[in-house]
Amino acid sequence: MSAEITDHRKRPRRRGDALVNAILEATIEELAEHGYAALTMEGVAERAKASKASLYRRWTSRSTLVMDAVYHLLPHPSDIPDTGELRGDLLILLRQAARTLSGPAGEALRGLLGEALPYPEHAAEIRSRSQGMGRQMMAEVTRRAVARGEIPAEAAVGARLDVGQALLRNHFLFHHEPIPDGLVVEIVDTVLVPLFHTPSHEPRC
Repeated sequence: MSAEITDHRKRPRRRGDALVNAILEATIEELAEHGYAALTMEGVAERAKASKASLYRRWTSRSTLVMDAVYHLLPHPSDIPDTGELRGDLLILLRQAARTLSGPAGEALRGLLGEALPYPEHAAEIRSRSQGMGRQMMAEVTRRAVARGEIPAEAAVGARLDVGQALLRNHFLFHHEPIPDGLVVEIVDTVLVPLFHTPSHEPRC
C-alpha cells in the first residue's frame, strides 16, 4: 500500500464552496483547540489541507477569516424552528445564541473585540464584514409573530431587533462563564415580549 499523502499539493484540488467550507471549518476547529490568540493562518491552512495562498486570496487578515467562520456556524434565519408563538421562538433563538457564544464563536468575539479596540482600522474592517445575522434572525421571528397577529408590525423595527442579542453579548463579555438559561428566560419575558407588544412611534421633530 502506498504511503498516505499529506502534501496538499498532491491531493485532488478543491475549488469554490468545497474549499471555502473546508477552510472555515478548519478555522472553527483551530479556535476550539487553540483559542483566538494562538490561531494562525498557517495553522488553519495546514488543518484544512490547503495552501496559505488560497486563504490570503479570500481573506486579507485573521480577523476577516474568523468573522466569516463564525457566521458559517450560524443557521440561516429561515431554519429557526417555528413553535407557533413569539415567546417560544424567542427562547429558541436566544438559547441558540447563548450556546454559540459559549463555544468557539464566543472565543472569537472576545479576541476580535480585544484586537479591534486599540486600532480603528481593525474595527472598520470588522464592521465591513458584519452580516447582521442576529438582526436577520430576530426579524424572521418577529415577522412570523406579525403574520400570526400576535404583535403589531410597527413594533418589530430598527434597533429593537438588536436588543436581545445585545443583552446576551453584554453579559458574555463581562462574565467569564456560560450564559445561564435563567437570564435567557428573563430577557425574553421581561424585555422582548413586552417590547414587541408595544408599537414603535416615530420620534417627534
